[in-house]
Amino acid sequence: DVPVLISEDTVISQPAKILNFLRKQKYNADYELSAKQGADTLAYIALLEEKLLPALLHTFWVEAENYCSVTKPWFASRIAFPLSLYLPGRMSREALNRILLTRGGPPLYSLIEVEAQIYRDAKECLNLLSKRLGTSQFFFGDTPTTLDAFVFGFLAPIYKVCFPRVQLQEHLKQLPNLCRFCDDILTCYFRLTVLGHSPAGQDTADANLQKLTQLVNKESNLIEKMDDNLRKSPQHPPRKLTTLKLAAGGEESSPLNRLSP
Repeated sequence: DVPVLISEDTVISQPAKILNFLRKQKYNADYELSAKQGADTLAYIALLEEKLLPALLHTFWVEAENYCSVTKPWFASRIAFPLSLYLPGRMSREALNRILLTRGGPPLYSLIEVEAQIYRDAKECLNLLSKRLGTSQFFFGDTPTTLDAFVFGFLAPIYKVCFPRVQLQEHLKQLPNLCRFCDDILTCYFRLTVLGHSPAGQDTADANLQKLTQLVNKESNLIEKMDDNLRKSPQHPPRKLTTLKLAAGGEESSPLNRLSP
């Protein structure tokens, strides 16, 4: 399950549980919100999960071209073998079942009708978010809150992942304030810091891996050159060692002194 928060020996998944954990640690992005703003936050989160989540699941896990070319290899590369052969397919089936269970009732019976409806709802949801955000940097002013985190978590994958089928992405890119919202958060919280390292230290890890790879390649090339030089150097046939024969009385047959033990 993603997202996942790992704090020392504690592992928490699902956004609501992560938020509750952070609030218990006295990290609360909604501390300065009014009661009305708190209620708006809950309402918009419910709207996201009802209207936008089905289309997001369909885009990633059900749309065959997107799943085969992007989602499946992407997730399989992060899952240990042999689960990488099984889990992506199970996740795809679970996404389809969730869509059909929540949106497949009457009057929508066929998968084509369900797909058309969930994308209409998703586009309507994006329009509402765009209208609510307006020209503000964040949804409640100049400081990010829980709603901003939720909206970004839904929009950024749609906005940034390069899919073959991009109907939802195309609609999102027609809403410039939502695109700017994603870009601002990526720039502020996911780019390089002043010290030149990403928050997760990924750049450092990639640089170390690159150096290690270069070192291994140099060592490999050196060994190959040594092997080539050895093969090209003059070779002498192996010399046959002289065999010493002892006389019957323990004396050597040669005039050499008695062998030491």
